[in-house]
Amino acid sequence: MCGIVGFYGEGDEKTLKHMVNTLRHRGPDACQTFYKPPVALGHTRLAILDLRPLGNQPMFSADKTLAIVFNGEIYNFPQLKKELQEKYTVNFQTNTDTEVLLYLYKYHGTKMLQKLNGMFAFAIYDFVHHRFFLARDRMGQKPLYYTFVNGHFIFASELKALIQHPLVKKKVDLKALNYYLTLDYVPTPYSILQNVYKLEAGHFLVVEKGKKIQHQAFWEPTFQQRPITFKEALQTLDQLLADSVRIRLLSDVPLGVFLSGGLDSSTVAYYAQKFSTQPIKTFSIGFKEKSYDESTYAERVAKHLGTEHAMEVLTPKKLLALVEEIYPMVDEPFADPSLIPTYFLSQFTRKHVTVALGGDGGDELFAGYPTFIAHYFIYPLAWFPKSVIQLLRKIANYLPVSDKNISLDFKIRQFLQGFLGNKAQIHSYWLGTFTPFEKEKLFKKEVLQALQNDLALHIVDTYYQRCNDAKTYFDKVLYLYYKTYLQDDILVKVDRASMYNALEARAPFLDWRVVTFVSNLPRRLKQKGLEGKFLLKRLMEKRLPREIVYRPKKGFGIPLSKWLREDLKKVVEEVLFKEDAFFHQDYLRFLFDQHLRRRTNYRKHLWNLFVFKRFCQYWGIEGW
Repeated sequence: MCGIVGFYGEGDEKTLKHMVNTLRHRGPDACQTFYKPPVALGHTRLAILDLRPLGNQPMFSADKTLAIVFNGEIYNFPQLKKELQEKYTVNFQTNTDTEVLLYLYKYHGTKMLQKLNGMFAFAIYDFVHHRFFLARDRMGQKPLYYTFVNGHFIFASELKALIQHPLVKKKVDLKALNYYLTLDYVPTPYSILQNVYKLEAGHFLVVEKGKKIQHQAFWEPTFQQRPITFKEALQTLDQLLADSVRIRLLSDVPLGVFLSGGLDSSTVAYYAQKFSTQPIKTFSIGFKEKSYDESTYAERVAKHLGTEHAMEVLTPKKLLALVEEIYPMVDEPFADPSLIPTYFLSQFTRKHVTVALGGDGGDELFAGYPTFIAHYFIYPLAWFPKSVIQLLRKIANYLPVSDKNISLDFKIRQFLQGFLGNKAQIHSYWLGTFTPFEKEKLFKKEVLQALQNDLALHIVDTYYQRCNDAKTYFDKVLYLYYKTYLQDDILVKVDRASMYNALEARAPFLDWRVVTFVSNLPRRLKQKGLEGKFLLKRLMEKRLPREIVYRPKKGFGIPLSKWLREDLKKVVEEVLFKEDAFFHQDYLRFLFDQHLRRRTNYRKHLWNLFVFKRFCQYWGIEGW
């Protein structure tokens, strides 16, 4: 795991070093740059394989015609290395996957991407053709931002590094802000800043002499629902998950497993322990508030599997300290509050290991979220006029407000909110925050005019229409989860929380072989009636405690609603009520007052706005 930066064109060595220094948290073990105008490359290293200085980057081919900066892990690199040695007699100087990438590109060009099994974001520079080749892994586990400015090209792992370059202007992209307010994150390919983009998962970019000459996908998930028996599916899933975990145990530094006590992380822990000759290290956190605490489930799994388990409790006092610690580092608005416990878990885990495996992706692959169950209740209400739905939403506002995790009043309000969008957008509104009606009240007149009063989620429609391979609505929704919620919420959260603590997080469920196999399974093997994760549960029901396999989905939340009225009240007030170029102060005060009086639980709205305004204030962004 590492941080990468670079540019072609205007800039200097001082700018390059400023860019690299902002990413030292991603790679504390080494920091190196290469600057030979007009080309600049920078890298910070978290050493995982071949810990010698020879593994530092930028790394060059033996003939000095190619250079690479790379963030991630290629899990099948030993096999690829052997192939290159046998076919092209490559004389490798290191035992790193980085060097393998260099020679794969030399002999296979862009087609090299089809050979990779891993998580990655990298940039290779070809000195002969004056050409950059950048790529991002199939599911988008590793981040990559870029921009073109008047013939100059700039890229970086995080936005904070990119804005160190004087050509990058810190102006908010209003379309991105509109999406953020609803989704709680900025969806790819947008970033919160104008003219700055995120490279899409499974895509590559070719830039020659600072100008884009190619930008295309090298992989897309398929949904072909091939005929398969239950027994065959069970056996194949077992083999794929076992191998996916096995190859992710390769490391020259200490390794462990995040263990929440849910099915996904417990599955990963099961296979990890299966391949280990000694007890693996597992890590979890707890809360004093019972509706949020899952630590007893994690301890139950750890005892069952015989792991070496460690747990720490996140208290309100620790939370306050973490808010001040985390959000200055968050360089793009991200309002999923589970970033905080994920950061705390990563911080705690890093005291013991440098690599941690997690269960991310299981819910998206196997339709494990409660939103997939909610589908069964859409159709009866779909016949109701919109006026009736609006009335039901108003009535729901009078339900007693609860601070519990995913409480009944929260479920009802979010469910009714889904009817505000079209068929493609229902899940985005279920998971999201601000509705178009609320944004009309929130935005200042000038912002609404600039947006031409268009407050819809067109990016979601774009992805929905793109998935031509999916023949059913169910599969199209799964595709949407891959391209939106998974890519830009879950994976961003895990990457930032872990890398802020120089911890590498690996996700066996997102091995492209597992994703391909599960995506092509028929719906009945993912969701059967009101039961999600059908096949995965049947695979693990005799391997894990039954109460773990079949317990309801809980989520990794924090008691934010209560803390906004108490411990976080002063901090949020100080940020929220400073005049800005975007929002009506009266509406902000209305939301806060309603929440304090327990008339409506506006925790999602308030946190969403707090994160954005904190971002603007910290990074000195005043307008659009």
